[in-house]
Amino acid sequence: MRLFAVSTALLALTSVNARSLANTSFNPLDYINPLIGSANQGHVFAGATLPFGMVKAVADSDSDSAGGFASDAGNIIGFSQLHDSGTGGANSLGNFPIWPHPNCTDDDITSCKYSSDNRRTGYFNDSLVATAGYFGLTLDNGVQAEMTVSNHTAIYRFTFDADVSLNSPVILVDVSDLEGGRVNGSASVDSSSGRLTAAGVFSPSFGDGSYPTYTCIDFQGAEVRNTGNFANEAVGTGNTSISIPDQQSLGSGGVWTQFKASQNNTILARVGMSFLSIDNACQNAESEIPNFDFDATRKAAEQAWKKKLSVISIDPTGVSTERQILFWSSLYRGFISPQDYTGQNPLWNSSEPYYDSFYCIWDSFRAAHPLLTLVDPLSQSYMVRSVVDTYRHEGFLPDCRMSFCKGYTQGGSNADVLIVDAYLKGVPGIDWDTAYEAMVNDAENEPTDFTIEGRGNLTQWKDLGYIPTHDPASPTPGNAALYTRSISRTVEYAYNDFCISVMANKTGKQNDYEKYTGRAKNWKNMFNSDQTSKVQGYDTGFTGFLQPKYENGTWAEQDPAFCSPISNPDSCYFGNTNYETYEGSVWMYTFYAPHDMGDLITTLGGREAFTNRLSFLHFSNLANIGDEQAFLPVYQFHYAGRPSLSTQRARAYIATSFNTTVSGIPGNDDSGAMGSFAVLTMLGIWPVPGQDVYLLNPPLFSEVSITNPLTGKTATIRNKNFDPSSYSSNIYVQSATRDGKAWSKNWITHDFFTEGGVLELTLGNSESKWGTGTDDLPPSLSDYDF
Repeated sequence: MRLFAVSTALLALTSVNARSLANTSFNPLDYINPLIGSANQGHVFAGATLPFGMVKAVADSDSDSAGGFASDAGNIIGFSQLHDSGTGGANSLGNFPIWPHPNCTDDDITSCKYSSDNRRTGYFNDSLVATAGYFGLTLDNGVQAEMTVSNHTAIYRFTFDADVSLNSPVILVDVSDLEGGRVNGSASVDSSSGRLTAAGVFSPSFGDGSYPTYTCIDFQGAEVRNTGNFANEAVGTGNTSISIPDQQSLGSGGVWTQFKASQNNTILARVGMSFLSIDNACQNAESEIPNFDFDATRKAAEQAWKKKLSVISIDPTGVSTERQILFWSSLYRGFISPQDYTGQNPLWNSSEPYYDSFYCIWDSFRAAHPLLTLVDPLSQSYMVRSVVDTYRHEGFLPDCRMSFCKGYTQGGSNADVLIVDAYLKGVPGIDWDTAYEAMVNDAENEPTDFTIEGRGNLTQWKDLGYIPTHDPASPTPGNAALYTRSISRTVEYAYNDFCISVMANKTGKQNDYEKYTGRAKNWKNMFNSDQTSKVQGYDTGFTGFLQPKYENGTWAEQDPAFCSPISNPDSCYFGNTNYETYEGSVWMYTFYAPHDMGDLITTLGGREAFTNRLSFLHFSNLANIGDEQAFLPVYQFHYAGRPSLSTQRARAYIATSFNTTVSGIPGNDDSGAMGSFAVLTMLGIWPVPGQDVYLLNPPLFSEVSITNPLTGKTATIRNKNFDPSSYSSNIYVQSATRDGKAWSKNWITHDFFTEGGVLELTLGNSESKWGTGTDDLPPSLSDYDF
């Protein structure tokens, strides 16, 4: 197995020989580098976890630590067990960090450093190792820290420098988290066994409310010498408990155990976690890792990862090692979040699964969840069931959820897209009646606070057919009114309603079908046919864009390029409440009508004008591939009968914006979203979320296969005339066959992946007629007028 050290990264890797798909010795874990995206604000979780595991153990950095460890941060402040992956916003989780001291100077227990500010320590770059299910490094204080996990428990192996004259280690637990969001807490130590326990209530990183957390830490490998507590640097010897106020009143506080000289210079620390109670945390640890067997736990984690990844196989003949590492590492990250907290929900009792860290569905519905529907439909079923069960108990579907708290809504009610995508693709086990009820509830009933659930401005949505912009001259009816995002919410609500209409049609609800199909056309109500756009002072030549609109029907103004990478790129993020688009420009949102592309293309001037405008979006740097809303526009050339341009653009983004370094993704990974874009592009398919549509492109391997975990059938996409050494040579489909019969459509449906078969693409160096005819285009609510 390859071990990825940050100092050498991939430089020491050499290319591998070609191997056949039947080579059973192939191990995908050899091509996984968890450190990709752990720098430059990628916020990827780089530590030890199971697929969708609750416990995620890693060393926490002292800066940019939303994922816990950041490769571009200099110091470590603790080792903690709960993390998210790839999130933006504030640092999340990182509860109850533990910290090992090899000894205290002059054998004086008060000379050790206890607070997070003072105990921070560097590490040796060449000691850093990260693989699936394992993370390790050596601190500057000489302590080698290794960690692996079960589902609710982490186990650490701390090895102390044998040359240290006094080996009397101290291990503490700090009742804190990464963001300083402690509401209150307490901790205790058993002076006989050395067991450390702690409880705390913390605030979420991107939501409303608070959540409880508990831990239970046992040790093996040395006898207990002393115990005590601490409050910042004030140390109490012999004190077995401490009550801790909020983070503002006291930064660090907790308890510690000091040991006599350890056997073989090693101490094992087993850390059980729970959201229910300390007793439950102890039970989790004792049942999952009863014998403190570090190596067996690590092996079990590796086996879980191999099984999860085994549904996909690739033929990498001639392809670089780097491309393979990019593929498998991106797929790996797609299985990190959301996290399985089933059986740990303190809010309600239910026989349904409970998943957390939907952070946020606005990001993940576009690629991450469609990928799971394709390669892990059972887990996707559990996630959708969890979302529906949240509606049962909270009253609305979540748009964002973390740490059992309601997260901030970013756009529409995009759990609708998640549900309908699963429905159309036959994901099993879901209560579709309740799911439909939940979607309709979001569409019809406005919550008290739409910034944390549901939709807002529903009266205007129903009466006007759009979300009006907030008029600064009018009285402000509460802070929520400032979160207008009128353009982005309008187009998202339109697509959400389209998704409801699809399910209504499939289930015979004719009245609902007609109502929500009508609302699905509302995207057009904010289109100003006279609006022009200048980019960096130059007239683009394109006329007609979405624009904000007042309640009286008159137009407001937002520069179409504003909030793009070339014009105030950070002005439309969460918390900036004065603008009408979210995390993107009017230029970008004008293309968002994935259900009604026929009318959109006509509205934007026809096939050629649409293609030119979409090309300008990408080539002028108006699109930011590091933000998920840019994903679909990469492939929207398909709708204009130019699939080759989608292929060209997708490959260019992979070649220029994704790599295998620690800064190898173009934005926050957002629960695997960036990785999912890379995987789907490299597989040669782009799922249009909420529709049974996969847009086709040549894979970046000579052959890829996906075995459906539910049916056992294998779908294979094969390239002919494939050039493995290039991203730009022989990339255009000349012709295609499905199971030996000619296939002219530039898209395919999900049955190909459930029933299996072979799709063969013949490639060439020039654009062809394949997939260009009107009958070859993906479905649209309105007909194509060309």
